[in-house]
Amino acid sequence: MRDDDLALRTVPVRHYGRYAAAVVVLALMGAIVHAFAQGKVTWTAVPDHLFDDRILRGVRETLFLSVLSMVVGVAGGVVLAVMRLSRNPVTSSFAWFFIWFFRGTPVLVQLFVWFNLGLVFEYINLGPVYQDEWSDFMTPFLTALLGLGLNEAAYMAEIVRAGLLAVDEGQTEAAYALGMRHGKTLRRIVIPQAMRVIVPPTGNEFINMLKTASLVAAVQYYELLRHAQDIGQTSGAPVEMLFLAATWYLILTSLLSVGQYYLERHYARGTARHLPPTPWQKVRTTLTTFRRPRVPR
Repeated sequence: MRDDDLALRTVPVRHYGRYAAAVVVLALMGAIVHAFAQGKVTWTAVPDHLFDDRILRGVRETLFLSVLSMVVGVAGGVVLAVMRLSRNPVTSSFAWFFIWFFRGTPVLVQLFVWFNLGLVFEYINLGPVYQDEWSDFMTPFLTALLGLGLNEAAYMAEIVRAGLLAVDEGQTEAAYALGMRHGKTLRRIVIPQAMRVIVPPTGNEFINMLKTASLVAAVQYYELLRHAQDIGQTSGAPVEMLFLAATWYLILTSLLSVGQYYLERHYARGTARHLPPTPWQKVRTTLTTFRRPRVPR
């Protein structure tokens, strides 16, 4: 008997469950597509208004509000995280209460509270600094900025706190041994090392902020969703304009997701031996590989 006849031949395992799951998923997708195809939806209205001036203005307002709210959230989160870790019981308790309150109440409720405070306070009086009627002071833009920014600050405070606690205590002790004060130790030693933990979830928070910004339409701020709703009412295609708004949100979040991927890949250099391939590298590998390599027997 030859040695080739005695060699073991590997037979791949057939995964019938995978085939059945694929059939079920394809059937469900086909049913959904068929249902929308039978519905009274004017699909041509979506590309016709995709680059409408009001829609593009809403996209700019959404991006502007999201960026500004994230700036407020990140700055407030850093301050709150440092206060939370402080040995001062007053500042630590205040930071804990702020985080507890703004994380425990819905964003929409917070927006309505800011928007309707004019029913409680007729004027805002900051002494010689600023005085005005509350209705003129609390504009829809300021309402949206405070509602989104302060809520985000509570979440960013926990992210920053987790990043600060991830830094080994020996780093702080070594800085104190060199005569560095607490503030300088945070700026020069702790925070730079904590960025590896802080930055990736911050990118995810920004993507979430972009979608949460749609809630400010309830307080009369004109962003993407509010402009899409107005166009839908005047054009007689309200559902189609909601699909259009969803399309723009998908485009924006997809672009930000790519940026977040590269950001996480950049900060993974200090922990991972081999960085994950970029999307372009995956495509190039797929195009240049026509067959699977043979498994040696």
